[in-house]
Amino acid sequence: MDGLTQFLSAIVEIGFSAQIIVVFWATLLGITVGMIPGLTATLGVALVTTLTFTMEQNTAILVLICVYIGAIYGGGRTAILLNIPGTPANAASALEGFPLARKGRAGEAMAVATTGSFLGSVVGMVGLALVAPWLAEFALDFTSFEFFWLAVFGIVLCGQLTAMDDALKGWTAGFFGLLIAMVGQESIHAYARFSYGIRDLEGGFGLLPVLVGAFGCTEVFIVMRQEATRAVAGKVTGVFRSALSSFSHARTWLRSGFIGTFMGVVPGVGEDMGAWVSYAAAKRASKRKEEYGQGSTEGLLAAETGNNAAVPGALIPVLTLAIPGSAPAAVLLAAMIIHGLRPGPLIMITQADFFYSVVAMVFWASCAMLILGLLLTRPLLLILKVRREWLMGIIFVLCTVGAFAIAGRIFDVWVMIGFGLIGFMMREAGFPVAPMILGVVLGPILDNNLRRSLALTQGDPVPFVTRPISAVIATLVFLIIIFSLPPVRRRLATLRTRFAGGER
Repeated sequence: MDGLTQFLSAIVEIGFSAQIIVVFWATLLGITVGMIPGLTATLGVALVTTLTFTMEQNTAILVLICVYIGAIYGGGRTAILLNIPGTPANAASALEGFPLARKGRAGEAMAVATTGSFLGSVVGMVGLALVAPWLAEFALDFTSFEFFWLAVFGIVLCGQLTAMDDALKGWTAGFFGLLIAMVGQESIHAYARFSYGIRDLEGGFGLLPVLVGAFGCTEVFIVMRQEATRAVAGKVTGVFRSALSSFSHARTWLRSGFIGTFMGVVPGVGEDMGAWVSYAAAKRASKRKEEYGQGSTEGLLAAETGNNAAVPGALIPVLTLAIPGSAPAAVLLAAMIIHGLRPGPLIMITQADFFYSVVAMVFWASCAMLILGLLLTRPLLLILKVRREWLMGIIFVLCTVGAFAIAGRIFDVWVMIGFGLIGFMMREAGFPVAPMILGVVLGPILDNNLRRSLALTQGDPVPFVTRPISAVIATLVFLIIIFSLPPVRRRLATLRTRFAGGER
């Protein structure tokens, strides 16, 4: 009951203050970022983080959450009109949204996407409010042993899910990120590692320059390498009628909302998988499977609900375990730390009011997204007419300024450019970038908890696999690895085929 009271107080505090103006402009900024092909939610949150240094703590986090939610939603516009997902989380939306636009039903598709995104955010918000306090209480039993395995679990699972065709590439990217995190002074004895006498390297690689480089610079390089695209001309009519009709598909958006929230909670998975798994589940349960791929409003609703539900879901491990559920959430976590906040198991004890403020921020960002999305359907399309050559130049300048502004070091600019090139080469070679970033974020957690645990046991590693919670997480890690091995997968496929043949 205290939680509900604090949540309602936070709703009133934001809704009846100047912060409501911040909600609308920040959400509109996020939608704009998401709509521009090549700009991801991660890049948007990272760039805006560099602009929030002088803001008050809660206002800065409010801006970032609004940009995060707005960007995930905005990417659906380009998926519908250009057949190019504005963010990776909207890839599933392109499968159904673009065929609808080609049929002259672009307005209907954008209305369904808007309603689905709003409903997904609301379902995810309820999940955040209910699950996070429980998880934070449960996490109080975690010690350094459990946090070590949790970091390994996040890397392994993220690597497996983001590189579906070859999990080894995902794990390689993840452990490369861990290696990057080891550069610089370690936190226990301040001993410089892998610095080779270079003073700038003794401070390690800054998280934001790495993030801005791996996502921002890489996207600039990737977009400029691709051919320019043109939006499909479609009628923008029937927006409000289609939006209202989406509410009647309660089974679809509730199921997609739960799936998206769960996928958001899993470390490193996030919005992309939330959309794809929701879309697949809706297709499997649909009575009109033949419409999928031809312009199914049900499929579009499921995909957009799933990716936006993953946003509040991704905030659950960020706030309770200080472990990001997705790449944008990793940037948000870094921003919280920069602004003096300390997410983790103690958040419900030391900063309960801040937690419920975050839930209220998600609520208001969702409302602003719904209002702006429905009222500005036609004006927002003008953003797609901006020439990409101008846009990418501006983005590159913002990336450079953002990387430099954090610590005022030219070294960070070179780090940003270097990781832009690394990200570009990784994507060209088919390696996912997200596990590398997760490795950079989780590296200090894994390193500190491993050494702390070994110090407690005087070098004995046995407690890592004998403590109950550690044993469960360790077993999950080994099962994921074993079931991802090609020989095991081939054997399972053979058994499945033989079993299906026996049934017939």
